[in-house]
Amino acid sequence: MNIIPSVLRRRIAHRPALLKIVDNLSWLFFDKVLRMGVGLIVWVWIARYLAPEQFGLLSFAAAFTGLFAAIAGAGVQGIVVRDIVRDPHGKEETLGSAAALQLAGGFLAYGLMLCAIFWLRPDDHMARLLVAILGTAVLFKASDVAVYWFESQVLFKYPVWLQNGTFLAFALVKVALILQGAPLLAFAWAIMAEALVVALLLACMLSLHGPKLRSLQVALSRVKGLLRDSWPLLLSVLAIIIYTKVDQIMLGQMMGDEAVGIYSAAVRVSEVWYFVPMALVASLFPSILEAKKRSDAQYKRRLQSLYDVMVWLAVAVAVPMAFLSTLVVTTLFGEAYIDAGPVLAIHIWGAVFVFLGVASGPWFLAENRQMMSLQRTVFGALVNIALNLVLIPRYGYLGAAWATVIAQMAAAFLFDLIQRETREMFLMKLRAMNLVSVIKRNRCGQGVA
Repeated sequence: MNIIPSVLRRRIAHRPALLKIVDNLSWLFFDKVLRMGVGLIVWVWIARYLAPEQFGLLSFAAAFTGLFAAIAGAGVQGIVVRDIVRDPHGKEETLGSAAALQLAGGFLAYGLMLCAIFWLRPDDHMARLLVAILGTAVLFKASDVAVYWFESQVLFKYPVWLQNGTFLAFALVKVALILQGAPLLAFAWAIMAEALVVALLLACMLSLHGPKLRSLQVALSRVKGLLRDSWPLLLSVLAIIIYTKVDQIMLGQMMGDEAVGIYSAAVRVSEVWYFVPMALVASLFPSILEAKKRSDAQYKRRLQSLYDVMVWLAVAVAVPMAFLSTLVVTTLFGEAYIDAGPVLAIHIWGAVFVFLGVASGPWFLAENRQMMSLQRTVFGALVNIALNLVLIPRYGYLGAAWATVIAQMAAAFLFDLIQRETREMFLMKLRAMNLVSVIKRNRCGQGVA
């Protein structure tokens, strides 16, 4: 709060609830910026050290294990937070049942991923070993109940400090591995060790600042209730992971690990901007919901203004990155990754639709259309898989980039045209892409806030 301008601080100083929200949003923003910034630097260094083929194999293994992470999570985060807020006295049973469910989901996910990688790559010992090591992170998923507890208490600073402190420590470990000339497997073990340390520290922190671990209880009826409420969220998270990871896996299977390395380098740079719409929507969502209570016209004006801001922020990022893509890639990753330049020039345009997709999230929640939100994510995932099957054999990693951009457009933009309930939102997004229309609306004084 000390870094907020004094004029603004005085305006909210007498509103403790708002102060708490602003404080926790600041922690979340700090978390995203630190992880994106430092994470990009470390991964760039690792990519330069390993070269495209080994970096591609590590990226393939990370994407592959990520596909199964949703099963371990069981989609219970929002449900657990909601239930603790509704029934604080039942927190021990809620947290204990959620931990048991996620532990079982972790073992199921780990078994499935091992079976899948042995089937897909029966002769690739290194790929199987990397997946076996990286995949153990799903076994530690039960420790996430500590994060859910702190989220329910609006105390984000505790998990943020813990996770980022561990993240920075292991970033130094990875740098030390590079300087010592460590082999590929050493980086996989470091990633696994980071997940283990975070899990142990989260468990300790929960005991210090929340319910004691020995007080947690598991009830079969509560487990069934969590499963009943969370399955749509589980499917949604699974669809999102497939949507975002399947291109690297399909590219690795069709073109080899070096192609994945080139493609992953471009994707790392392209996706570093995605925290921007998430932070903005998290900040503006309450005001949009308040506008809906007061006036439907004001609600729609604020949504339109949000779409306007998102499109032109994305364009402001995409235009320079598209023209400077090769320079950016070679400066960061080195000449060995020069082919990632054209991939970045294509992939970066997906930001327009990613930003719009994030911005339309409040509409689905405000209108109680969560199932429709799941449908559009599944639609995007199916389009992405179909286009990858067609374009990767012909155009390699450029085809994967085009498939991703088109799939993002299909999910965040064209899906709204197909559905009658979202057709008005499609027209609002279309207007946001018209610069002249945006300028006219700004002159009329239509703002988001």
